[in-house]
Amino acid sequence: MTTLTPPKQCESMQALRAEIDALDRDLVEMLATRAGYIDRAIELKQINGWPARIPNRVEDVVRKVRQTASERGLDPDLTETLWRELIDWSITREAKVIQAD
Repeated sequence: MTTLTPPKQCESMQALRAEIDALDRDLVEMLATRAGYIDRAIELKQINGWPARIPNRVEDVVRKVRQTASERGLDPDLTETLWRELIDWSITREAKVIQAD
């Protein structure tokens, strides 16, 4: 991950935007890494005969990210909305492969 300049130390909008752009690149890289784990989940679910959507796991992930958001001062409702979208995308991706078998 990129070492970022703290927001209060950014002396201009140009400097601030450069940090946001760097952070966005890191976030995309982390999402790509997460997708790799989803690909492995597909393989393991196929081996075990599990469905793409496991509701208890979905709710566990949402609970954890809401807690982390609260601890970090981020809106937990926004975080939940973003993660549910990410989870739904992941499950759709899994289901396409699992159902194709």
